[in-house]
Amino acid sequence: MHRIKTLLLIGIMTIASVGCSSKAAEPDSALDETTEETVQSADEKYLGENIEDHIVFPASVEGLVGDTMPFYDEGKYNVFYLADQRDGKQGYHPWGLIQTTDFASYDDKGVVLNYGDDVEDQDIALGTGSVIKGNDGKYHAFYTGHNDMFEPKEAVMHAVSSDLINWEKIPEDTLYANENYAQNDFRDPFVFYVESEKCYSMLVATRQNNIGVIARYTSEDLKSWEDAGVFFENDMGTDSNLECPTLLSYKGKWYLSFSDQWPHRLVHYRIADNFEGPFEIPSQDIFDCNGFYAGRMETDGENLYVVGWNGTKKKHTDSEDYDWGGNMVTHKLVQHEDGSLTPVLNPELEKLLSNELSLTPVKMTDSASLSEGVISFAGEKYEMAGFKELLGSYLIKTTIRGFDKDGMFGFCFDTNEENVGSLNIVFNGANNRIEFYNGSNIMERTAQSYVDFNLADKNELNVSLLVADGVVCMYVNDEIAFTTRMYMSQGSDFGVFSVESKASFEDLKAFK
Repeated sequence: MHRIKTLLLIGIMTIASVGCSSKAAEPDSALDETTEETVQSADEKYLGENIEDHIVFPASVEGLVGDTMPFYDEGKYNVFYLADQRDGKQGYHPWGLIQTTDFASYDDKGVVLNYGDDVEDQDIALGTGSVIKGNDGKYHAFYTGHNDMFEPKEAVMHAVSSDLINWEKIPEDTLYANENYAQNDFRDPFVFYVESEKCYSMLVATRQNNIGVIARYTSEDLKSWEDAGVFFENDMGTDSNLECPTLLSYKGKWYLSFSDQWPHRLVHYRIADNFEGPFEIPSQDIFDCNGFYAGRMETDGENLYVVGWNGTKKKHTDSEDYDWGGNMVTHKLVQHEDGSLTPVLNPELEKLLSNELSLTPVKMTDSASLSEGVISFAGEKYEMAGFKELLGSYLIKTTIRGFDKDGMFGFCFDTNEENVGSLNIVFNGANNRIEFYNGSNIMERTAQSYVDFNLADKNELNVSLLVADGVVCMYVNDEIAFTTRMYMSQGSDFGVFSVESKASFEDLKAFK
């Protein structure tokens, strides 16, 4: 392992020393001379810049998207969300509403449920919740009312509507945690109807005995609630809160999802044969890396989605840590024979991004080769092939074959004079991971995001990348998604690379 790292570091240092040289390019220089056919014309700086862009990862008309609360009703997904307005006002996080039928086109209605008018209101800040259509024919929203000046700080609150747009709050229905649960951690209610019990259930993220739990309450009228005890306890070996729970039935299985508030901030799920459990941990219990948070599931009976968000970065700078709130990200989920779920590229988005673009390298390192559309790396130090700048929304697809199972290769964005990306998505076979580095020195930095992914049993990697609005979301083999924030994926070049690893990128195409 140490030998591999040493070889890779030597490779990076070698290409860096070549790129920093003040001499004219020698035959053994890292880069080939750019051929006449690959020179960008002045009026086509960006790849496919004259083609209309589509919204892939919606932000909010109010600013940014926080925790999402999808609710399917009468042919439409109504995605309520915490509107991250960042406007400096005392109240914050009102509920906005984005409507869609296919998660490929969107209608943002803006704020539909606002925070309280006064600093003395329990809901001077709104938190996550859920919407259900009651047996009375009305829509019922249950949301977190948060006030940092109060003890307890959090409570579950209730509002009703006839059209999902105009809501009437019912403050007398406010529910506080009893002595069984943490008074200041009592949030993210998820309400559903249990036909076998002829009553409603509410799941609430809270704490008991210094560990994160999901409590269950029951009601017959959506007004008065009885504590039914702990529904699910943190089973991950940590004491983390289990935020934004979802529970639903889909094609013969019950699925419980939640997000661990710390230390990893990942969306997890569990499987059961009925809503009471027991809930089992699947072999891969996540959908994505920490670039995707607070995902909640929803279904129309046939399709199943998980909807969350990709955060902005502090100071809106790529090299910084994630911030709260950003762009909405949605994965379609596919159910397998064993009941497990994996995220896949939404086929409706693939239809939308259907204009194929000419994708020819504008630069390549010496040992890289291009033949019949296949870019091959020989496994010599750092190798790359670079393409035109990206601006707007894209779908990039390729199949990677012939790779070293313990190798390091992937995608780079915003390359420097040494042709090393400042942002890199890396298949790291030695670590059995997919990793994201928000810096060019991938040998010395710590990955900002990663998921476990074993290359040893893979012969090919079918990869699709969605690039839009500073977000890059990659799908691999219909097994895992990998979402990252990359501001400089816009207006900058991108490429494919390897470090001391053989790999071939076949049928590399871009669509807009």
